[in-house]
Amino acid sequence: MNRVRRAFAAAAGAASVLVLAGCATASGTGGVPLGDAYPAAPSGEVVGQGTVMDVGGEAELCLGPVAESYPPQCSGIPLEGWSWDGVEGSETSDDVQWGAYAVQGTYDGEVFAVTAPPIMLALYDPMPFPDPTGGEAGEGDEATLVALQDELPDRLGTQYLSSSIENGYLWIDVVWDDGTLQDAADAEFGEDAVVVRSALREVS
Repeated sequence: MNRVRRAFAAAAGAASVLVLAGCATASGTGGVPLGDAYPAAPSGEVVGQGTVMDVGGEAELCLGPVAESYPPQCSGIPLEGWSWDGVEGSETSDDVQWGAYAVQGTYDGEVFAVTAPPIMLALYDPMPFPDPTGGEAGEGDEATLVALQDELPDRLGTQYLSSSIENGYLWIDVVWDDGTLQDAADAEFGEDAVVVRSALREVS
């Protein structure tokens, strides 16, 4: 296992197989293209840092970019069990209420069920993301990485959050990965070319 997968595999030793739309895809480098591999939903609780956007009583957790309008706009994961009771740090405009929080709960691949009181991001002390590259330059071909970056929204759909090309790597931020997307990227583009980062992180 290379240093990227070692740092980001959420369940060591797990080889989950998820069947979607009649097509079975497995964790591991099985030659499945990025975009056709589907991570299994996390088995335990996870935490995500982002903006909670509540429009007319429908709350979502936005892990990606937020439009700088007033009120702001974003698209996120539907939140089940969210309540503003006792929660500080929010703003309100008309029927929109929002704030930046670390939210803990369970995620089934579509809905995030809140299991603990949220923490304002201004007061949250998260564990740092490890650098799986060790500061070393990647081996990705620039033209290939740029072409892949352009394809990411179509390939990954709602899983895709953002991306950037730095130091020979294409860094891809997604909602959730248990190592399946990283394995698919390694198989298709070679190791040390793409780094997949999961916005949702398992609670240890």
